[in-house]
Amino acid sequence: MKLQHAIEKLGAKKSIATASQIAEDLNIRWDGGVAVVFSAIAGDLERVPRNIGGKNDNESSAIRKWLLKYQAGKDGRASQRKSNLPGTVSDPVIEKIIGSRISGLTEKDLNKIQYAHRLAMSAENILGLMLEEYLAVSLEFHGWHCAWGETVKSVDFVHEDGRLLQVKNRSNSENSSSSTVRNGTQIEKWFRIKADRIEYMWSSLNEICGTIELSEDSFVDFVQTTLKNNPACLSVEQENPWADL
Repeated sequence: MKLQHAIEKLGAKKSIATASQIAEDLNIRWDGGVAVVFSAIAGDLERVPRNIGGKNDNESSAIRKWLLKYQAGKDGRASQRKSNLPGTVSDPVIEKIIGSRISGLTEKDLNKIQYAHRLAMSAENILGLMLEEYLAVSLEFHGWHCAWGETVKSVDFVHEDGRLLQVKNRSNSENSSSSTVRNGTQIEKWFRIKADRIEYMWSSLNEICGTIELSEDSFVDFVQTTLKNNPACLSVEQENPWADL
């Protein structure tokens, strides 16, 4: 049974009661953000993730899988995670392409460029997690709770009053404006930085969330503090020539 079918069969009120009991059994604190986030999908089936639940699940086990997915997402946040090393090797022809265009580069230079690129890609891989946790920490006081683990379809944060927010790091056509879901609630959409120039959009997020403290300086400080306290968040290959700097 898919989670959407489970909630539809139980109804919103009974689904929430069931989730509350299962959360207690799993030692997941229900009166935190999880209650707010689950209520968002219990009240609107269009927000239920489609990839939770299978043919062997009943109502309770499908809801249990949602709770475990939420908790796994929260436990894997940037400040707590240990990122894996890249699972692929660099293609040797990349160095040949760069070396052919910029002939003054030595073999050592080209090797360092390759590893710098891999390091930058690893940083990009955790950027979304950094942004998500920064907002989770900063916005909880204002009633916004993170939908950890992609547990609400197309939504990253849920407010205690039912408002919904989708967050992206860079501008794109997918979240350029608000959209209305079936129950009439607006999904507010925000991106941090424009893709074609360095222009940050924190003022618009402060307006959406009723805050004044969100800023790029504050986000950068959060990133630096998180990596200082948890260096394993950014994986660095042992053979990377930049590793010992």
